Amino acid sequence: MLRLRSGYLLAVCSLVSPIAVHAAQIGSAEEGHQLARQICVECHLLGDEDGFSNNQNAPTFKQIADTPGMTGAALLASLQSWHKNMPNLIINGEDADSLVAYILSLKTPD
Repeated sequence: MLRLRSGYLLAVCSLVSPIAVHAAQIGSAEEGHQLARQICVECHLLGDEDGFSNNQNAPTFKQIADTPGMTGAALLASLQSWHKNMPNLIINGEDADSLVAYILSLKTPD
């Protein structure tokens, strides 16, 4: 009975795993990069190259991605909030998901 349950569990997990992985990949990093080039480049350095942002108060996207504890949820909340040193841009929906995907794609691997 235990072997049957183990086999059943393995079969269910093999079906669910690709779904879970796909669900974790919300947004398109490529579309996020395009969006960033349209609305963020004026202040932020967008890529993973060394250098500084155009605005000294604006962290680079690489610095944002590498902030300890930075998550997609934290970035989404940030994109939907007003910032003291940032224009009043509020990015929602698929655009926000894609921008988050792009920024997190710059994260230095652990």
